[in-house]
Amino acid sequence: MGRLATYASFVRVSHTVFALPFALVGAVLAARLTPLTWTRVAWIVGAMITARSAAMGFNRLVDARHDALNPRTAMREIPRGAMSRAEATAFVVVASALFIYCAWQLGAVTFALSPLALAIVFWYSLAKRVTSYTQFFLGLAMAVAPVGGWLAAGGPIAAVEPWLLALAIGTWVGGFDILYACQDLAFDRAHGLHSIPVRFGVRASLLISRACHVVTVAALAAIGVQASLGAIYMAGVAGVALLLIYEQSLVREHDLSQVKRAFDMNGYVGILYMATTMVAVYAGR
Repeated sequence: MGRLATYASFVRVSHTVFALPFALVGAVLAARLTPLTWTRVAWIVGAMITARSAAMGFNRLVDARHDALNPRTAMREIPRGAMSRAEATAFVVVASALFIYCAWQLGAVTFALSPLALAIVFWYSLAKRVTSYTQFFLGLAMAVAPVGGWLAAGGPIAAVEPWLLALAIGTWVGGFDILYACQDLAFDRAHGLHSIPVRFGVRASLLISRACHVVTVAALAAIGVQASLGAIYMAGVAGVALLLIYEQSLVREHDLSQVKRAFDMNGYVGILYMATTMVAVYAGR
């Protein structure tokens, strides 16, 4: 059990609530056009968990040296010796293979796109070394989830809904990761790492984050209009907007003490959005 807890901490299992609800929403919206079985849902969940585990493991592996130097991250599994690099590498390889297998079970399209999906989620971990727009690459990595869920459920790739959902989750994640990156500004500058806060400073970064979340709410509302999801769905979007407003209110230019609290608020965003969307879809049938 102790080893299991180490692995769960290594990939931050609790953070699955960020992307998984949006993947499931993508599948539920597609289910309005094509039947969705519980077996397919299970494979979608499996694909999400394994892809996210591979991505997080890769992140911890390539960032181990910097994590050891940063007081905020020095107690992560590899820096403190709870997991070796070889063990972490094996974990990433196994998780990646399992993801590809899940994608194969979901059909030819998802199987063909699975290496691209892995490349996108792995790239985020390297982006901070070459570009200031690291947080937007995390948004891109998370935006894969709803599109993947839609395609896995058999939805047509030319439809508007999955791309609006991708825009929503991409700007949502990019926005909250900008807030999170503000607390590492001094460390990143000292070690030559790139981020939006490093390039633009905290004040401008907060404005960029807020603009991202405005786009998030607008994209979610546009899905409701496009898919005719009704008042229950729009009430869910309003709830998401209130949560994001509160999240933004916690972080100020000269007071970053509530960044972790603001970050944790995002777990409620995904759950609330998924719950209200499912009620809107199935109550309307």
